[in-house]
Amino acid sequence: MKYIRDLKEGDRVSEIYLCKTRNPAVTKNGKPYETLILQDKTGQIDAKVWEPHSEGIGEFQPLDYVDIFGEVTSFNGALQISVKRARTCREGEYNPSDYVPVSPRDAGEMKKELLSLVDSVKNKYLHQLLRALFVEDEAFLSLFCRSSAAKSVHHGFVGGLLEHTLGVGHLCAHLAETYPDVLNHDLLVSAALLHDIGKTRELSAFPENDYTDAGQFLGHIYIGARMTEEAAKKINDFPPLLRDELVHCILAHHGKLEYGSPKKPAIPEALALNYADEIDAKMETFKELFAHSQTPGWQGFNRLFDSHIFDTRVEG
Repeated sequence: MKYIRDLKEGDRVSEIYLCKTRNPAVTKNGKPYETLILQDKTGQIDAKVWEPHSEGIGEFQPLDYVDIFGEVTSFNGALQISVKRARTCREGEYNPSDYVPVSPRDAGEMKKELLSLVDSVKNKYLHQLLRALFVEDEAFLSLFCRSSAAKSVHHGFVGGLLEHTLGVGHLCAHLAETYPDVLNHDLLVSAALLHDIGKTRELSAFPENDYTDAGQFLGHIYIGARMTEEAAKKINDFPPLLRDELVHCILAHHGKLEYGSPKKPAIPEALALNYADEIDAKMETFKELFAHSQTPGWQGFNRLFDSHIFDTRVEG
């Protein structure tokens, strides 16, 4: 099998992919076509069906496994497949594990890192809250470790939520060590570990990995804040002010109202969490972008960064 990450411009493709989405569209000249997102365990790629009513294009739906024949082209610096033929595959023609993206990191090692960060929190109330979720609640821990951190954009794979949480947690621990007179280590690291737990309910499991009803109606920030508040209420004598500070960090971790946060950061821990979250997400976005680049140097315009992107990994 030739995986998506190994495709390059000019390749002829005859492979089975998971069809994530299939949507009709119309060109500027009024000609109908279809746009697809195809996926395997190494990533996703856009695809276009320029002749959707041709004999070679069969009936298939999103989340079907589809045998694709076409050619890899490039548009605005990104690869896409021009689909000539497509048919729905029968069970037994494909191995589902080839189509679920998984974190490249070892799951066991990541769990150990998570528990190490939990143990670094010495405040008895915060430590008890973290243990209640990440140690004692085995069902939640299993779901958390399987979840992705996004539908796309960054860490959109099995284990992505855990990997992203660790990245943010380590950055926050470093910031707390660097600015001990400003930042409360235990509050900040706890907020880092909890900031995205709402994504376990915002996004469905793979291969779908799409927004749930709760995700659409409420969003992960509100869901995570509510989960954290509910967990704190189960702990005897949990200080109300500490609970509110922790929940505030979650509510404010996107930094701005226009980015989805219902509150702006009002304490230094919330601001530090916002920046750590953004840094880890943006660096992963660069990582995934460069993993699919054909050559170092200029990669073209990227709408997520609203800028032309340069891959600095140039030899010499």
